Amino acid sequence: MQTAIDISVENVRNGGGPFGAVVVRNGEIVATGANRVTANNDPTAHAEVSAIREACRKLGTFRLSDCVIYTSCEPCPMCLSAIYWSGINTIYYGNTAADAADIDFSDRFIYEEIGRPMSERTIPCINVMRNEALAAFRAWRDKSDKIEY
Repeated sequence: MQTAIDISVENVRNGGGPFGAVVVRNGEIVATGANRVTANNDPTAHAEVSAIREACRKLGTFRLSDCVIYTSCEPCPMCLSAIYWSGINTIYYGNTAADAADIDFSDRFIYEEIGRPMSERTIPCINVMRNEALAAFRAWRDKSDKIEY
């Protein structure tokens, strides 16, 4: 955890956001990440997502089920989703979501939006060309050599 915290503090000094993350497997650091959203003009460049991407690249897999993540702050909805998708088995975090909200990094709006029906969300969600889009799903369903995830 101290490494994640150190990354977050150093990242603020280097023009990034106050977040750091470390992916660990068998007690060894596999990858680290820092929030580079504004530095890279990339809204997905959160510390956890960056650490997960690097860990997957280094380990040559999209499944990190034998890993844990240490993050300097409770993960936002995007990072939490990435952690679940990766299969990481434990999350250790320092600051809470309330601590982040105190410095104007609040995720409450996103959590509220996710809970709303699609028709009531702030960003319009409009279903179009579903029948045509199902072609890819049918191809996936019928593919005999697919890699399940």
